[in-house]
Amino acid sequence: MPGQRSITQAEKLAAEKLGGFPIRRDQMAAVANIYRAASAVRQHLENSVLRGSDLTWTAFVVLWVVWVWGESETRHVAEEAGISKGTLTGVARTLESRGLLSRAGHPTDGRLVLLRLTDEGEELMRRVFPAFNEEEAFVTAGLSDSECRDLAEGLRQVVLQVEEHGEERRRELLGGSDPAPRRSGRRAKA
Repeated sequence: MPGQRSITQAEKLAAEKLGGFPIRRDQMAAVANIYRAASAVRQHLENSVLRGSDLTWTAFVVLWVVWVWGESETRHVAEEAGISKGTLTGVARTLESRGLLSRAGHPTDGRLVLLRLTDEGEELMRRVFPAFNEEEAFVTAGLSDSECRDLAEGLRQVVLQVEEHGEERRRELLGGSDPAPRRSGRRAKA
């Protein structure tokens, strides 16, 4: 994008800034590039495929999760989509108002809500996903099939490390305390 620093410039500036710090540079570069790649891919897919169907990345991921898993409890959809239950509520209401998703109470536990795709939602996913997948192929075109598999496995190992050991590590870093609650970013008015 015009006006943005390239990844090469950002890496050079970070190296200059952190020259005297005893840090693990390869690990820093790996995590920074996970973030940069995820942001670049998300922006590309939103701008090339999803916008034409009036979908945000988050809305698409919610539809994908329900499409793949079938009717699911909202808490499971939120977890699988990597979003808060509050965010899911807004996204689900929007998708429901568009006729793509339906919400229903759980048959045995009135506290729970189930989500399922409508026929229109199923049709949308059958139409949009092939184009989405074509763009997945586009953004990985610089990699061979074997490199794609290796990258996918490496990223899977990162996810498993956090899933299997992240909670223990957080407790260790916080001296056994629970993390502070998330904030919306807004500060209380004085």
